[in-house]
Amino acid sequence: MKRPYFLLHLLKDLRLEWRSRDAINAMLFFALLVVVIFSLAFDPTRSVARQISGPVLCVAILFAAVSALNQAWARELRHAVLDAQRMTPAPASSLFLGKVLANFLFVSVIELILAPLFTIFYNLHPLGNAWLLLVAVPLGTWAILINGTFFAALSIRSRNRELLLPLILFPIFMPALLGMVLAISAVLSGETDPMLWIKMLAGYDVIFTTISLLMFEIVLHAED
Repeated sequence: MKRPYFLLHLLKDLRLEWRSRDAINAMLFFALLVVVIFSLAFDPTRSVARQISGPVLCVAILFAAVSALNQAWARELRHAVLDAQRMTPAPASSLFLGKVLANFLFVSVIELILAPLFTIFYNLHPLGNAWLLLVAVPLGTWAILINGTFFAALSIRSRNRELLLPLILFPIFMPALLGMVLAISAVLSGETDPMLWIKMLAGYDVIFTTISLLMFEIVLHAED
């Protein structure tokens, strides 16, 4: 049975990362750095931890994601791989979706590593429905990566792409970042219902995923 095109791109990125581990190592370093620095800067009592852990977790995920996104398309430039992919019969959206899914898996691995560390360093005990974190965090992560992967491809030919990507990404991502922080904080504190913010994240993801898939072909063939 023939595999879908996006699955072929996904498996290719997973094999490359398994051999080099460049993205995973960079993400893990930045994420652990954020967790440790903030844990030393604040008194890790439960009341304080519930107030700061949501923003700290989001900052850690954001730094990890940006470090991965800066490398996401760099591999495609080597040996004119991106030029070859332009000439394949596969739709451009399959390349984009495979790249986003690969980045999502990489960041999810980092989040799984961070989860027990947050529990230990910040003495966390959620007062709300803890299972909602399994919804809010992936939705927020997808929001970062769907936009980040798109804008990383848009700026890949720029000399200052490492600087340009955050400048473009952060303003677009701010509504989702706010929703992610408030959803996580609501689950940890148990004071408010996080469903409003989770629904906002879901709507954000649907809108920007659709826009990115439709417009990526223009970005891919911009230099043709």
